[in-house]
Amino acid sequence: MLYRILLSALVAGVLGGVAVAIIQAGTTTPLILEAEAYEGGAEAVPAMLDGAGLKDPGLIFIAASDDADEEWMPTDGLERTVFTSIATIGATSGFALILLSLMVLSGAEITARKGLMWGAAAFVGTGLAPALGLSPELPGSAAAALEARQLWWIGTAIATGAGLWLALRISTPAAIGVGVLLIAAPHVVGAPHPSAFTSTVPGELSGHFASASLVVQALSWALAGAIGGYVWQRLAARAEPMASAA
Repeated sequence: MLYRILLSALVAGVLGGVAVAIIQAGTTTPLILEAEAYEGGAEAVPAMLDGAGLKDPGLIFIAASDDADEEWMPTDGLERTVFTSIATIGATSGFALILLSLMVLSGAEITARKGLMWGAAAFVGTGLAPALGLSPELPGSAAAALEARQLWWIGTAIATGAGLWLALRISTPAAIGVGVLLIAAPHVVGAPHPSAFTSTVPGELSGHFASASLVVQALSWALAGAIGGYVWQRLAARAEPMASAA
């Protein structure tokens, strides 16, 4: 059982991850590179100052810090593409491992079609629902404190996942009602946002990145579930004659 889960997740991660990495190279990666050019540009960046001991709030100009230049990062081009692809393959393998493990624990039938459906639900819980409050962000975008955003994202993912489980798996009227309330609860509370929406990145670029990254994430979950389910199904079919012969 464990061998089948791990092998299915690995195959799904490699095949799906490579496909997603190719798509990323032509969609989200160029947008990130362009945003980094804005973030590290020499031009001063206007930012709102809410007092800080001054008589009147106003605009200050913040110069880009050189500290980030001292940190290692892959160079643009082939090296960055390789590292990004490796990370994408690892993430897709993790997605497939999570989906297959949950399907096994729940006793669900594991096929390519079922895997695709579970992948779609996982995307809603971890990508689409959180994006209603915290959209994917480019470097240099205005954002609230990281800890607050992480806490809200985790709460939203858990609440949405539980709500979908109640609505789609239990499916009684009471379960559906509670599920809807759970899904809505994080958005009623509200996501953390910065006091002033200032950014070095043009709004058009941020909007394009948000939509593109959500599509890429949806493909990652869909491929992880579908390929993982297909490989699992094939391995199970091969194991049945061997078990009968034994």
